[in-house]
Amino acid sequence: MAGEMNSERLFSLSEASNLFKIKYEKLSENVYNSANILLGRVKKSYNFVGEKIQITIPSSFSGGVGSGSLPKANTAVYQRAELSAKKMYAVVEIDRETIKAALKDEGSFVRATKEVVKKGVESFMRNMSRALFNDGTGSIGMATGDGVTASNTIELLDFKEANCEERDLVDVIQTTIVTDPVSGALVESDNALASQVEIQAVDEVAGTITLSGNALTLDAPTNADGSISALGDQVTKVFMQNSKGNDPEGLKGVLKTSSDLVAAGKKPYGIDPNRRWEAAHVEKADKAAISTDMLNKAMLRIKKKCGKSPNLIVCSFKQYEKILNLLEDQKRYTVATRAGLKSKSGADISFSGVEFMSVDGPIGIFPERFVEDDRIYLLNDSHIHIHHRPDFGWFDDDGTVFLRKPSHDAYEARYGGYLQVYINPCFHGVIQDLSV
Repeated sequence: MAGEMNSERLFSLSEASNLFKIKYEKLSENVYNSANILLGRVKKSYNFVGEKIQITIPSSFSGGVGSGSLPKANTAVYQRAELSAKKMYAVVEIDRETIKAALKDEGSFVRATKEVVKKGVESFMRNMSRALFNDGTGSIGMATGDGVTASNTIELLDFKEANCEERDLVDVIQTTIVTDPVSGALVESDNALASQVEIQAVDEVAGTITLSGNALTLDAPTNADGSISALGDQVTKVFMQNSKGNDPEGLKGVLKTSSDLVAAGKKPYGIDPNRRWEAAHVEKADKAAISTDMLNKAMLRIKKKCGKSPNLIVCSFKQYEKILNLLEDQKRYTVATRAGLKSKSGADISFSGVEFMSVDGPIGIFPERFVEDDRIYLLNDSHIHIHHRPDFGWFDDDGTVFLRKPSHDAYEARYGGYLQVYINPCFHGVIQDLSV
């Protein structure tokens, strides 16, 4: 009798949690390594411990050299990059009844949760891609208005369709330059016009998003580029919920000229902009069309600066179309696995695309929806490194992946962790302001 009772026992939530981890850990890792081309190819590590990571960067040769007599020795110049971890999460909700109804059948439990898990991880990867190609601010767009009309529909001057999805929760924040009453210095002051409001509609043609909640009256930004530096300057931006200033570093923020970094008041990884710490080549095309001359020039400038040619070109779909037409007579399609590139789970990662013949041989060209329409990135993927703290993935510190959701007959499962993206700008380049 005791044996029969035991065989009928429903297994516990912790057992369901173990099954959840076993079934979905590999799926999650595979998605993380193939959600987009760049995420799949960059270096990843999972041993970021301590408060910060410090990376020493040699910025000159060492020693003294000369002819005719013994030269005097001298030391090299070193710079130190500091990386602080940023919090990146995705949260999914799983109905309690679904869990209980499926506990006796492993297959039914997997089927019941598969879609929830898949969408949650995909959402995390989408947000990670957004951050990777963004500027570290968490912004998904700069809003404009006439200062009079109240509306739930907001026009984004730098609209990027990939950044905006229905059901995303966002913050609308107006930032103004004011005088600090204590120090007298000019400082930024934030005014949250809306917090965690839902995007209900996205219009890719008009470049607008429609939000839930109260209508907002917005002003146009003081400066067309969204910069704020003088007293009274203001700009209103839309941020992914709670993300203002909390994103990891991204390509758009790091790959700038020294002068643009200074103008933006930005110091990537705490290093002052200098000739050894800027984008290897930033080509401002002034609305010119992409050409092989432009690509060759960028390739050579990057190699001259760092000694290595880029091994990956990532561009918007609009520029990809132009490149396809440009290289019509020399397209080469490949499906090749990058040697030695494997995920944590050991699965090979491969991509297919069109190749451009550089001075060091063919390199792949890939379209990416998170790249601005007027941009092309020329990258060395071995010099982009995502540093994760240990135990990145599904949160199970309490012995279960499932956490009871207050006031709901449901459980939450949390995915993500703490990380920072390290991009050594000297090994990369960008062509921007191209005709679209």
